[in-house]
Amino acid sequence: MRGSLEPFYIAPVLPLLLTLLIHLMQVDGLPEGMPGQDNSPKYVKPTSSMAPKYIDMLEQNSHIVYPSIAVLTLLLVVVGIFQAWKSQDMDGLTKNEFKRAIINELRRNLAGLPGEVIARAVGLDRLKTVRLLEQMQQEGMVASYMSSNQMMLWRVRGAGNDKKDQRYY
Repeated sequence: MRGSLEPFYIAPVLPLLLTLLIHLMQVDGLPEGMPGQDNSPKYVKPTSSMAPKYIDMLEQNSHIVYPSIAVLTLLLVVVGIFQAWKSQDMDGLTKNEFKRAIINELRRNLAGLPGEVIARAVGLDRLKTVRLLEQMQQEGMVASYMSSNQMMLWRVRGAGNDKKDQRYY
C-alpha cells in the first residue's frame, strides 16, 4: 500500500527542484566546470563527413521497416516454440530408466514383443518407444526381426537363436 503512495510524495518536489536548477544555471559567477556551463565552441560538422543515408531511408520507410522487423521477430519466436514442442526429447536419466524397463519386459518374453505391446507395458508413447528400441538396437542391446505375419518383433540380444554377428567372434 505504501509503495503505491510514493509518487504522490515525490510529485510536488519535482517542480521545485526543476526551478532551482534553472535558477542556478542562470546565476553568473558559478565555478567553472559546473554542469550546464559549456563555453567551448559549438560542434560544427566537417564538410568532408558524409551523412548516413541509411538513417534517412529508415525514417522515410519506417511504416514498412519496423512492422516487418516485428513480423520477423514473431516468426522466429513461433518457429522456436514449434521446434521445442516437436523435439520434446528425454533427458539421459529418463531415457536410461525406460531402457531398463524395456529390457526387463523383453526378458519376461524371450520370444520377442511388438513395439506397441512394449510401449503399453512401459507406459511410453509408441513412437518414442520405437525410437528407443532402434537406438538400443544400434547399441547392440536388442535385436529385431519380422514375424511370419509381417510384424516387427523385438527381443533381447543373445536370448534365443540369434544369428551370430561377425563383430562378436
